[in-house]
Order: sequence, then structure tokens, then C-alpha cells
Amino acid sequence: MSKILFVMTGVDYWTLADGSKHPTGYWAEEFVVPFQALKAAGHEIVVATPGGVVPTVDKGSLAPEVNGGQETADQRAGVVATSTELNNPIALERADLADYDAVFYPGGHGPMEDLAVDATSGELLSTTLDSGKPLAVVCHAPAALLAATKADGSNAFAGYALTGFTNVEETQAGFADRAKWLLQDRLVAIGADFREADPWTPNVVVDRNLITGQNPASSAGVAEELLKKLS
Repeated sequence: MSKILFVMTGVDYWTLADGSKHPTGYWAEEFVVPFQALKAAGHEIVVATPGGVVPTVDKGSLAPEVNGGQETADQRAGVVATSTELNNPIALERADLADYDAVFYPGGHGPMEDLAVDATSGELLSTTLDSGKPLAVVCHAPAALLAATKADGSNAFAGYALTGFTNVEETQAGFADRAKWLLQDRLVAIGADFREADPWTPNVVVDRNLITGQNPASSAGVAEELLKKLS
């Protein structure tokens, strides 16, 4: 059995270009699907957030239309409501990589607000990358990679093949012209080799110990690749 650290956003909003705050948090599918897959395989999960706040689910992510129907939406809402790990997080500042076998970052727009500029998270990401331990990041969570700055000012993920929520997907979601910045643009700017697939289709990119998924539909594939590395 392995012990996996889930690093999650601690905010319930995303500040848009006009200064307004869009209600958000983490995306349910991106937590629930990997969480259940890893738990079913017998692994232990610890959730960490900045300051140890209980993470907020994006209510839009519990709608039937983004979960393939009411039954799946209800099931995921149930996991969110009853998960002991999710509702009893530790402070990210107290997390020690030595205690874990892998690290996973679920997405949602929340990471665009806090983890993208969180130095503690950035240091953890850099350390995990260097350690060779599996590091899995999905959808908007690659925003956290932007904070992984090395001493020379470069980004730890420069040169890595990866993916994340694309400009096309953000446009189709209705946020591209309202956002302060777009995730794909920023990942390209730090020197990452961004691998884009068709909008909303599963796309998982593996480069060394880094596993990334493009969108919510990629959550299951990310979990599958993480399980392979833990076996």
C-alpha cells in the first residue's frame, strides 16, 4: 500500500480580469475518480490545502450534465460529502514529501487563484519532480506548476511534455475572454512542451515521473497511469 498526497485548492473563487470573483473550487470528477480508483487499489490518501482549509467543490461540477447524468452526479456528490480525507485536510505547509509515495493535484479553476502563486506548493512540486516519485496533475491544476521556480529563475517543468486545460476548452467554457490569463499560454511561456488533443477528449501525457491530464475526462486515465507507477 502506498500513501498519496492530494494537494488541493483552498479557495472558493477565481478572480476574473474585471476584478469580479467567479465562484469555484475544485472539480468533483477530478477528485472523486482518482480518489476512488486509488482507494479501491488499497492506497492511503491524505488531502492537503494551503492553511489546512476544507476544500470547496465547484457546485457546477456536480451538475448532471457534466457527470453523464443524475446518478453519477449524485454518487460523486456523496463521495464529496462523506470523504473523511477530504473533510479533514492537513496544512500544505506541514506536508513532508518523505512521508508520501506519490503526489496528485486535482483541478478546477481554484488552482488558478491560489496554487499558481503558492511558493510552498511550488517547492513541493520541484522536490517531487527531482525525487522521481510519481507526480500527477490534471486539468487546471497544472497552474500550480507556474510556481515551481528554480534558483536561477527558470521553471522546474521547462522541457517537460505535459498537458492541461486548453485555450479552446476555456473558450468553449465561456471564460477565455474573461480570464486574466490562460493556462495553456502560461505553460508554453515557462518552456513546457504542451500537448493538446481535441477539446473535452481524454488526453494523458506521461514524461518521466510526471503524469498530466488535459480535462475532467482525463481524470480516469491519469489515475490509471498513477496506479501503474505505484505497482
